[in-house]
Amino acid sequence: FKMFPGRVICKVLCSGEKEVDLAVQSAKVAFRIWSQMSGMERSRVLLEAARIIREQREEIATMETINNGKSIFEARVDIDISWQCLEYYAGLAGSLAGEHIQLPGGSFGYTRREPLGVCVGIGAWNYPFQIACWKSAPALACGNAMVFKPSPFTPISVVKLAEIFTEAGVPKGLFNVVQGGAATGQFLCHHPDVAKISFTGSVPTGIKIMEMAAKGIKPVTLELGGKSPLIIFSDCALENAVNGALMANFLTQGEVCCNGTRVFVERKILDVFTKEVVKRTQKIKIGDPLLEDTRMGALINQPHLDRVQGFIKQAKEQGAEVLCGGDLYVPDDPKLKNGYYMRPCVLGNCTDDMTCVKEEIFGPVMSILPFDTEEEVVERANATKFGLAGGVFTRDIQKAHRVVAALKAGMCFINNYNLSPVELPFGGYKASGFGRENGRAAIEYYSQLKTVCVEMGDVESVF
Repeated sequence: FKMFPGRVICKVLCSGEKEVDLAVQSAKVAFRIWSQMSGMERSRVLLEAARIIREQREEIATMETINNGKSIFEARVDIDISWQCLEYYAGLAGSLAGEHIQLPGGSFGYTRREPLGVCVGIGAWNYPFQIACWKSAPALACGNAMVFKPSPFTPISVVKLAEIFTEAGVPKGLFNVVQGGAATGQFLCHHPDVAKISFTGSVPTGIKIMEMAAKGIKPVTLELGGKSPLIIFSDCALENAVNGALMANFLTQGEVCCNGTRVFVERKILDVFTKEVVKRTQKIKIGDPLLEDTRMGALINQPHLDRVQGFIKQAKEQGAEVLCGGDLYVPDDPKLKNGYYMRPCVLGNCTDDMTCVKEEIFGPVMSILPFDTEEEVVERANATKFGLAGGVFTRDIQKAHRVVAALKAGMCFINNYNLSPVELPFGGYKASGFGRENGRAAIEYYSQLKTVCVEMGDVESVF
């Protein structure tokens, strides 16, 4: 592999209705085998897949960097989170159980936790390999099969995951990959043998998937967009808060759904915080994402780069001040000249009614907003249709817990941001979706409960 931004790296055939049906039917056959295995047997296969990912970490991270444009430094973290996710659900697979309930006269009832069947995963382009692991690990641990459709912008690394699962010993067809765009997704959502759909992506697409799933009464997990608040109180550890703001805005070129892009700063430290954030942002090394010291690579494609640039232009027109960055970046290396690079941007003089503050930009653009009181900032933080994440920086731990309890968001951070341990559930409120990935919570969304009532005496008829 070599990094040539702006050039085609591969061509894939879009899966039509016939190919989607083949993938689902193949998964159905594999499901019959996999679902009858014990949790411990499934656990061993998932552990082997995790081991292979660890062993091939560098190769997969390089593939992901070329796939997405993020720095190799970040891609390695993504791959580590991926194998950790498989290990975590391998650990849970053998412990999945129902409960026993005693009833009068020696009768009893029990519940069984059973798999759903063939699940569909539809991934986003910002974390292609990691999202595929977040969806497949709990699905497979619970005994399901999965047909996965990656984004057409990042088609390659998920194919590698399918190969790894096969090498690890899953039944042939248990994890299938189909390629394509909206049409392929529609075939998957409408397929009568699909039991559940898990989607990561935009709100408009999430709405369409929910509508399609409703026709077949299929359960869905939706992990959608965000416009998350990051609240910086004056009693914070300043350097830590600055680090948090950078982590909350510039990972993966700012193309992260839970980013804390509305940075609310208590007015008494507004100037010093802003000055430090701008200084640090200007030092971010942009360029070839395969170089070890690069910290920001290229955005996903030209239309998306144009869209992000449009948001910055509109922000200036509405009165925001570009404190740094926001312009296109052309690296010195001639082989990178066609890359979709831009300098990370910090916007000052922002107000809550600006488009850059209300809409998800999904690029390296931070908006800084001053506030005066806790009550005020909580109200403003919640004044959004989104509810994916939120963060608080303060040394006052009581205040920290009080504020996150008041935030209408599914994933909250105290004195850190954008950490995603696989042990913790991840998902949003409001328009950011519903259902949870990771943690024990995901088991609920990849299994169903069966209740069995056992009568030990004779049936007393009322007839």
